[in-house]
Amino acid sequence: MSKTNRGNFFEDFKVGQVIRHATPRTVTSGDQALYTALYGSRFAVQSSDAFAKSLGYSHAPVDDLLTFHIVFGKTVPDISLNAVANLGYAGGRFLAPVFPGDTISTVSEVIGKKENSNGKTGVVYVRSTGYTENGTEVLDYVRWVMVNKRVAANPAPEPVVPELPSALDPQSLGTAVPLLDTANWDNDLAGSEYRFDDYKIGEKIDHVDGMTVEEAEHQLATRLYQNTAKVHFNQHTEAHNRFGHRLVYGGHVISIARALSFNGLANAFHIAGINGGRHVGPLAAGDTVYAWSEVLDKADIDGRSDVGALRLRLVATKNRTCHDFPGQDHEDNYLPEVVLDFDYWALMPK
Repeated sequence: MSKTNRGNFFEDFKVGQVIRHATPRTVTSGDQALYTALYGSRFAVQSSDAFAKSLGYSHAPVDDLLTFHIVFGKTVPDISLNAVANLGYAGGRFLAPVFPGDTISTVSEVIGKKENSNGKTGVVYVRSTGYTENGTEVLDYVRWVMVNKRVAANPAPEPVVPELPSALDPQSLGTAVPLLDTANWDNDLAGSEYRFDDYKIGEKIDHVDGMTVEEAEHQLATRLYQNTAKVHFNQHTEAHNRFGHRLVYGGHVISIARALSFNGLANAFHIAGINGGRHVGPLAAGDTVYAWSEVLDKADIDGRSDVGALRLRLVATKNRTCHDFPGQDHEDNYLPEVVLDFDYWALMPK
């Protein structure tokens, strides 16, 4: 019997199945430094112990998306090693801050599966939850993945498609942020004078800057998160895929777009929830990412006068500036340069 893991195929997943993923990962200040080196993120709360402590944190938490990547990376060997594509996200809640020294592990539950009409692949829905070593939940989210079948002739299972929220209730957000002393929020040090009340529903922001993806960077990121998907770093196998090369990990694109969004949303310091997201198109080394945002909604949070919640749509493109806010055409089809459409709640000081 083989002692190696070739990953699960569509037939291997059972609705209700619970998977405890290897390997627990202790987060260090080195991880945060590498994250900054990869994306150049500049949000002050995650960059400065002094800034964070002045607001009421014990010290600076790690970037929210670093937490996401670590939790996500644990799931890859069991969920998406044989995936064709990661299709989307929903219902993501950042539940507690993560600090250097915390050890994170992940557990997933299969909540749905449905074979595709081609009979060769199917979609698997999983809810993954990240925990610290003392059992504190730090992140909970749903994703769905198109996975290859082991044998195309195997019969299709009864389809189970979970009902997913189109958006999170903003009143459920904010548990990962202590009550802040926003009198100490220094706009100059944070990088912007614009706070919660300065943003209007329907407003669009071109983040102006672009970031070119280097081959070594996206591979380093994938390894940093212990993401074993060969589509991201095995050119020997991926030379024969339909693109002829490795693809950049979708989470890498999210982090680049989020880092670019600092220019226009510098005070949107915390991702509180992920309403939904789609990797619309592939990205490869050598492509340059641009991004724009739209304010979809605003909400006060009960019991909190320090921060409010902005619902933001973050759209990223490759090799195309966003001065005209590219997205879909008149027939609702995404333009070919669009690579990401990401809907999230961010907290911002009032």
